Amino acid sequence: MDLLSSIILGIIQGIAEFLPISSSAHLIIFRDVFGIGAGMSPNMALCFDIALHLGTLLAIVVFFFFDFWNMLIKGFTKGVKDKQGKILWYLVLATIPAAIFGTLFEEPIEEMIRTNFILIAVALALVGILIYWIDKKMPETKTISKMGIKDAIIIGCSQCLALIPGFSRSGTTIAAGRACGVKKEDAAKFSFYLSAPVVFGAVVFQLLKDGTIDIIANNLAIFIVGITVSFLIGLLCIKFLLKYLKSHDFKIFMWYRIALAIVVITWVLIR
Repeated sequence: MDLLSSIILGIIQGIAEFLPISSSAHLIIFRDVFGIGAGMSPNMALCFDIALHLGTLLAIVVFFFFDFWNMLIKGFTKGVKDKQGKILWYLVLATIPAAIFGTLFEEPIEEMIRTNFILIAVALALVGILIYWIDKKMPETKTISKMGIKDAIIIGCSQCLALIPGFSRSGTTIAAGRACGVKKEDAAKFSFYLSAPVVFGAVVFQLLKDGTIDIIANNLAIFIVGITVSFLIGLLCIKFLLKYLKSHDFKIFMWYRIALAIVVITWVLIR
């Protein structure tokens, strides 16, 4: 893979990680359907995808640095009695289902679904419709500070579905938040918070695998460029989505997901 492909995939990751359109599906589709970064071995592709997720993780940490700092301080000094302290422990609670599910099933799901383009396309379309429908049906009655333990568990469990390319981690968790009555902007913010420990765990888990360090060392420039680009684009997209959701719904994302699903299914049928 050349540097241009690394830049393009970094842009795709930075956009698709935070918009509810599934970054994993986009990386697979642009690599295998459109040929961007084609030719990588499965291990190289997985390592590079995780590296791009590291870039967007850094974007979350930088963008919400003071939020995380306050959560940590209040969480360990005042606990759930403080609004921000409560959010920290809700994030811990919501992370547990994805951590367990990911550890047990990430590799089997990757092997079974990563090259099943029809299933990925169907997931893109159906989840796009579901996100839009839930948002339209549910009233906005809660902010993050008004969320309860039940809300955190529901959102955390929904994150398990994000292991399936096409579902979208941000999309499923935002939809779950909206199903609990959380306001759009707050549901997106909690989704961003929640991605930090999960992505961090996935990065560490991948680094501990045999051969990962060698793959990175042998392709260091490509990895650095991809991480940097996904980080910078990610910062812009976090700011964009939080502002966008103040006065817009998820219709544009639904239609985009459906259109991309049609493109993928057509490619599968005619290739």
